[in-house]
Amino acid sequence: MKDVKIQLSEKDMPRQWYNILADLPKPPPPYRHPVTLELMKPSDLQAVFPDELIAQEASTERWIDIPEEVADVLKIWRPAPLYRARRWEKALDTPAKIYYKWEGVSPAGSHKLNTAIAQAYYNKKAGQTRLATETGAGQWGCALSYACQVFDMECKVYMVRVSYNQKPYRRILMETWGATVVPSPSPETNVGRQLLAQDPNHSGSLGIAISEALEDTVTHPGTKYSLGSVVNHVLLHQTVIGLETKQQMEIAGEYPDILIGCVGGGSNFGGLVLPFVKDKIDKSHPNLRVIAVESMAAPSMTKGVYAYDWGDTAKMGPVAKMHTLGHGYVPAPVHAGGLRYHGVSPILSTLLEEKLIESRACHQLGVFEAAISFARAEGFVMAPETAHAIRATMDEALACKESGESKVIVFGASGHGHFDLAAYDAYLGGKLQDYEYPAEKVQEALKDLPKVK
Repeated sequence: MKDVKIQLSEKDMPRQWYNILADLPKPPPPYRHPVTLELMKPSDLQAVFPDELIAQEASTERWIDIPEEVADVLKIWRPAPLYRARRWEKALDTPAKIYYKWEGVSPAGSHKLNTAIAQAYYNKKAGQTRLATETGAGQWGCALSYACQVFDMECKVYMVRVSYNQKPYRRILMETWGATVVPSPSPETNVGRQLLAQDPNHSGSLGIAISEALEDTVTHPGTKYSLGSVVNHVLLHQTVIGLETKQQMEIAGEYPDILIGCVGGGSNFGGLVLPFVKDKIDKSHPNLRVIAVESMAAPSMTKGVYAYDWGDTAKMGPVAKMHTLGHGYVPAPVHAGGLRYHGVSPILSTLLEEKLIESRACHQLGVFEAAISFARAEGFVMAPETAHAIRATMDEALACKESGESKVIVFGASGHGHFDLAAYDAYLGGKLQDYEYPAEKVQEALKDLPKVK
């Protein structure tokens, strides 16, 4: 029999996170203060993050130990399996070898739990009793809700309104784990009240939800803010994905020609690819292609500008240099809610600028076409976010069919789509529509970029 999945044992689980800041030829520019635009000091972040996460954010140590208390929880689902998509290869009639790293095995159903557990642990250790956060599609909100339950903390989630309405079962899952969930913009913050006064039916955005969570954090004692993507320490915690994948590919006797992942803020993509990008930097595998796939509704890497911008709509959070569509940009309400952020990780932005990775954007009709092709062959129904990686994988596999090349393609399967069946129903019923890239809307949003010297 031909192997379909490659499993690692618990003793093979990574004991350290990999920090690419130790190896980048050019580090990301430093954060700026949201008000003064001066360089931020670590103390400027203490209102929102505990000291150990602040230290990880700036660390240039190549390896950072995973605390035993965190590893003990990660063992519930880690190491995650690596699958060979043999049935899909046959369906596509491609000579390509397709592998996917399956993160849907976590209790929360996605990769997000890898950092949620770590962040809840460090906050609990620092004496916090409550965490506030935002969520787009709901994957991050679910992960943090469970992590807070593990470490006996309260959790408040501001969920982007369009996703709150589209995905009620994610809200129910968060509440099952004890979280309080409200649609954003909400009447519970000044930011939310102002936006609802302008438009009572506002669909929301991740930038707005971040602003609400930050306002909640600084107005509630014992509370810190927790972020599911974009920042350095989140990508650090996610590198368990790529470190495991490297071990599994060694067992398979293969090394990827192409690595593919979907990108909203960059956490699952960064977690998969950063341990491999190190091999491009040190020239051990200089020809590796690394492809970031985003939604055409929020194509920050492919059509945004590389500039300093606020991470949230109300300009409360740090100013980072990244590929951005403007902090005031509100994307179309596509079903891939986790890919609707206006910016992207400063680390990934730097890699794109240095041409160590490439990017492309996809429309949602083509994305669901690929996801259904995959589901009918492999069985797994993937989240709309993951479906973007599947679309790019399908395109590369079909290119191999044309060229006759047997390339090794690995993509990140960041989460299951069990709570996203309304999107599949809309596609199958012919009711799903594409959204064109709104160039004028982006240009308007970009007029309000900070004036950084």
